[in-house]
Amino acid sequence: MLSDVPTRETALELFRKYNKSDSLFKHALAVESVMRYMARKSGQDEEKWGVIGLIHDLDYEMYPDQHCVMTKKILEENRWPEEYIRAVLSHGWELASDVEPVTVLEKTIYAIDELTGLVATSALVRPSKSVLDMEARSVKKKWNDKKFAAGVNRSVIEKGAAMLGVNLDDLITDCIMGMREVAEEIGLKGG
Repeated sequence: MLSDVPTRETALELFRKYNKSDSLFKHALAVESVMRYMARKSGQDEEKWGVIGLIHDLDYEMYPDQHCVMTKKILEENRWPEEYIRAVLSHGWELASDVEPVTVLEKTIYAIDELTGLVATSALVRPSKSVLDMEARSVKKKWNDKKFAAGVNRSVIEKGAAMLGVNLDDLITDCIMGMREVAEEIGLKGG
């Protein structure tokens, strides 16, 4: 199907083939947007980073017990470049994959995947229900409450920030800024 560099359109088509969940799609869009934001900020390839962010949970809905394993298989069958596959697998390091993040792209997706969930949940409990007026301190207020967004692995976020050499507040701010760009599509524009 694919012979050279994957485009957003091919990634979207493949994602939709394996996922019907609206919440998983919104998560994919959030991660894509933050990856694009981070790529622009660091002078990297925005399209590549965005495509990897969009496709990162490709197998999660259909194969939750084989997360990352099936993604690797599907992407290989579709002749995706090894560099893309490796980057996608790195987001699940020590959870669903043994691919350790080494490039800036890989460290970034590892750090922000879980963080987008925490930012989204934090936005939804705000009066505005929006990321457009949210700041890092709103997310940090909820950080130590392990019952809040209990599924979010905060240690992964901390480890990712350390890998990137950035402080947590700055990473949260970057995540919010990236998510603002798709606030409407991900249901976080508010009223």
